[in-house]
Amino acid sequence: MTGTRGKMDPRGWAVGGGTLLGLGVGLMLLRYSALAFVGSLIVGIGIGLIIAAVLSRRD
Repeated sequence: MTGTRGKMDPRGWAVGGGTLLGLGVGLMLLRYSALAFVGSLIVGIGIGLIIAAVLSRRD
C-alpha cells in the first residue's frame, strides 16, 4: 500500500472550515431566528464547497 498518510487534503479542510464558520455565525443569530441559524450553516457549507472546487482546479 502506498502511504499518503502524511499529506492532508486541503479540500476537506475547506469544507469543514466553512461549516464551522457558518456554525459560529449561526450561533450568534440563533437568538433571533432558527431559520437564520440553518441558513448560515448552509451558506458556510456552500462557501467551503466553492473554495474546495477552486483548490481542486489548481491541482
